Amino acid sequence: MEEELPLFCGESGKPVQATLSSLKMVDVGKWPIFSLCSEEELQLIRQACVFGNAGNEVLYTTVNDEIFVLGTNSCGCLGLGDVQSTLEPRRLDSLSGKKIACLSYGSGPHIVLATTEGEVFAWGHNAYSQLGNGTTNHGLVPCHISTNLSNKQVIEVACGSYHSLVLTSDGEVFAWGYNNSGQVGSGSTANQPIPRRVTGCLQNKVVVNIACGQMCSMAVVDAGEVCVWGYNGNGQLGLGSSGNQPTPCRIAALQGIRVQRVACGYAHTLVLTDEGQVYAWGANSYGQLGTGNKSNQSYPTPVMVEKDRCEHFRSSLANNEDEIVEMSEFSYPVYRAFLEYLYTDSINLSPEEAIGLLDLATFYRENRLKKLCQQTIKQGICEENAIALLSAAVKYDAQDLEEFCFRFCINHLTVVTQTSGFAEMDHDLLKNFISKASRVGAFKN
Repeated sequence: MEEELPLFCGESGKPVQATLSSLKMVDVGKWPIFSLCSEEELQLIRQACVFGNAGNEVLYTTVNDEIFVLGTNSCGCLGLGDVQSTLEPRRLDSLSGKKIACLSYGSGPHIVLATTEGEVFAWGHNAYSQLGNGTTNHGLVPCHISTNLSNKQVIEVACGSYHSLVLTSDGEVFAWGYNNSGQVGSGSTANQPIPRRVTGCLQNKVVVNIACGQMCSMAVVDAGEVCVWGYNGNGQLGLGSSGNQPTPCRIAALQGIRVQRVACGYAHTLVLTDEGQVYAWGANSYGQLGTGNKSNQSYPTPVMVEKDRCEHFRSSLANNEDEIVEMSEFSYPVYRAFLEYLYTDSINLSPEEAIGLLDLATFYRENRLKKLCQQTIKQGICEENAIALLSAAVKYDAQDLEEFCFRFCINHLTVVTQTSGFAEMDHDLLKNFISKASRVGAFKN
C-alpha cells in the first residue's frame, strides 16, 4: 500500500500544519537554511519542518529520534530558553525522549506540538494566549499544556496566525488564543487563554481532522461533513457569504459529499473527498484555488485537471460518461510524478526516477515532458549511472539524450568501463557502444 500523505496549502510564514510522521524530506538542501548544516548533520535528518516569515527557522528530527532546532529564534520559537539566534543546530533537550506525532506553527510564530503519547507542548509568541497556558508571556521553552487536556490523548494540532486547535483521540476539538473573529468557536469574540472544548454543531460528533487558516477554523467529522467557524471576509468558510461565524457551522454546499481531509491557506480552503475529488474556496487573488481565474469563491468549487492538458487523457475520456480512467501501465510513483507535472508544468525527480517518467512520456507521446525528463537526466549524470541512462535513452528513442550520454561515457571512459553498469551492459548495446566509440577514436593509442 502506498503511504498516505497529508493535504497542505499555505504560504511561507502563514499557518501550516505538518504531520512529521508522514513527511519525507527528499532533499532538505533545497531550503537555504540547511546550508548552515554540515554534510554529516544533513545525512542524519529524518523529518523537518521549516517555518518563519522567510523560512529562516527549522525544527527537525534525526534518525536517532533526537530533536534539533536552528535559525533566528523569533519570540523564542526555537524553544531553547532564550531569544538568541543560532547558526548551528542545537538539540532541544527539553523534549528529550519525546517522539513527535505532529506539529503546527502560527505567524508569531508560535509552535504547538503533539507527541506520540498524546501530550501537547507549546512555545513561542503568546501575545494573544495562543500557547494555552493562561498567560500572555512569550514561551521560551516548550510548555506542557494540560488544562482541560490532562485525561485526553491529542492526535492532531493546528495553528492559525494567533490561535490554536487540537483534536483528541475521542474526536473532540479544543481551541484557544486570539478570537477577534470567532475563530476559537466559543460564540463570542473574547480571547481564550486556556483550551476550551468546541461544541456547537460538533456536539455529539466525532471529529477526524482539523485545520486553521489565518483567523478561521475547520473540522471534518467521521460522517464526512465539514464544520467551519471564524473569519469569513474572503469566503473561506464556504458558506456562500462573507460574514464571520462565531460558532461551528456545517457547510451545506457539501451535502452528499463525503470529505476526508481539509487544509487551509492564509485565506483559502481545500478539501479532499473519499472519491479523490478536491474542492476549493476562499481568496483567489493569486489563482490559488485552481479555478482558471482570480475571483474569490464563497462556495466549494471542484478543482480539475484540464482534459486537454494530456492527449492520452483527452482520448480516453472522450466517450467515458463516468470520466474515470483506470491506468495500470506504470507504477504509482511514476503516475504521481506525471500528475504533478500536469498541475505544475515541472518535475522534481532524480535522474533514475526520471527514467520511469521518460518511459511514460514516450508511451503517451508527451513531447514536452519527454524533454524535461531528458534535461533532468543530463543534469544528474555521473560515471556510476551513465550506462543506465544511456540504455534508457536508447530504449525510449531519446536521440539527443543518447548522444549526450554517449559523449559523457567517452569523456570518462576509464572510470565508466570499471562500473557495475558497464559490466552488466546489454550485449547488443555493448556491441554498438564499442563500435561507435571506435569510430570516434576512443581506443587510439
